[in-house]
Amino acid sequence: MAARPPLPDSVLLRVLALLPLRDRLRAARVCRRWRQLAQDRALWTHVDLSPHRISRRTLWQLLRRRLPAGLCTLRLRGASRSRRKQRLLSPALLAALRERCPQLHRLCLTETDLRRVPYHSMPASVTTLELSLCDIPDAWFCVSPSVPPPQVQHLAIHSIPTFSDDHLLDISSQSHLKTLSLCGTYRVTDTGIQAAAPHLEELERLTLRHCIIGDAAMVFIGRHMKQLRYLEISNAYFLTNRGLGAIVALERLETLCLDLYDLVSLGTVIALLQVLPRLNHLKLGGTCFEDELLGKIQENFPHCTISHRL
Repeated sequence: MAARPPLPDSVLLRVLALLPLRDRLRAARVCRRWRQLAQDRALWTHVDLSPHRISRRTLWQLLRRRLPAGLCTLRLRGASRSRRKQRLLSPALLAALRERCPQLHRLCLTETDLRRVPYHSMPASVTTLELSLCDIPDAWFCVSPSVPPPQVQHLAIHSIPTFSDDHLLDISSQSHLKTLSLCGTYRVTDTGIQAAAPHLEELERLTLRHCIIGDAAMVFIGRHMKQLRYLEISNAYFLTNRGLGAIVALERLETLCLDLYDLVSLGTVIALLQVLPRLNHLKLGGTCFEDELLGKIQENFPHCTISHRL
């Protein structure tokens, strides 16, 4: 019986790309050919290390031996409130990452202690920064005028209770943000949105979940963030019809995701559909609606897809 021909390199590369990083490294031990394929740059463009808690020593080894110059995305998981020797990142490691991977533009950190890592030490190439369950100190985003700040355009903050109005003002006043996502940041209030809004005039996507905001914040969003195409407001229990009506000025708005509670009426939402010319996707939550009612609204506004989530 004739032996089967070996799989082409292109097929094996696709298989290796589907494997978790740890399994991919194990596959590299099978034979010399697999080892060479496992080192292909295409497999190391987007690296996700977040399923595993790795040590700083391991990250140094990966940086020196594996991570290529073409690395674009890096996801890491550390240990919050860790001791000095257990902290995942350091200014020296980030400096090496900046030199070794000049094309890195997306950095995602989970459960990482950043209390001894200055914000300005982030690689200058990073334009997307995502922080989840991380430890950050007061004034972390505040950078000395003599030091150029990172040019972050897309910022996501998830479940970081220490993130406050002051953090929001610092980051918004020094970066030209295009995307801002704040989830589980209950220290962000109307006051913070009012102060930051004049610096967020280039913002195109805004997500606010579990923030303590109300009508005053919505007024400043409508007044200053004219470039918004996507707006999500969730769990804003103090929002009323007056505040929601303030976003009629967002003429570029295409997608609106909104939780409705007792203080906001469905009539106000319908009025928005009438005056926002580009709104083509409306996603409602917070209140249970009858399918028949939503169907009638959909008939009156065929240009907009209306959906409901519980």
